[in-house]
Amino acid sequence: MALNLSQKQVVVAELADVAAKAHSLIAAEYAGTTVSQLTEMRKKARESGVFLKVVKNTLATRAVAGTDYECVKDALVGPLLYAFSLEEPGAAGRLIKEFAKGNDKLQPKVVAVGGQMYPASHVEVLASLPTREQALAMLARVLAEPAAMFARAVKAVADKQGGGEAPAEAEAETA
Repeated sequence: MALNLSQKQVVVAELADVAAKAHSLIAAEYAGTTVSQLTEMRKKARESGVFLKVVKNTLATRAVAGTDYECVKDALVGPLLYAFSLEEPGAAGRLIKEFAKGNDKLQPKVVAVGGQMYPASHVEVLASLPTREQALAMLARVLAEPAAMFARAVKAVADKQGGGEAPAEAEAETA
């Protein structure tokens, strides 16, 4: 079904808004993918914070103009599915990678992050980025380690000096 001018303007405005907020973009060829596969992919995309849309490349090119994803405009050829990660950079990569395993018709073509365009092979790199929860857990461990090292050092000095009795402060920090 062809879109009229006002409908195209709405699509471009929606995509431009999403592109302005997105962390990453993957454009993938989807020709040959079944309706049920696309429906399942859309469901997973909503659950994982990925905006998934099939639009004409001319509309997508207009939508990304003036955003970090303007770098991909010359690479947008053929029937493409656009996946924008809204909550974390690796979400779109994980989604496309997961669905490409079971569907050889879904082929990533372009990856863009931070104003840089990368080849399709970078979907693997993007998919391997930690989730927000994993990144926060790693940060918490990094921040907790200096305090733990200090407590072990105080305990070791106390053990060496006085026969095994650690000061109360050191015991409180290790507990």
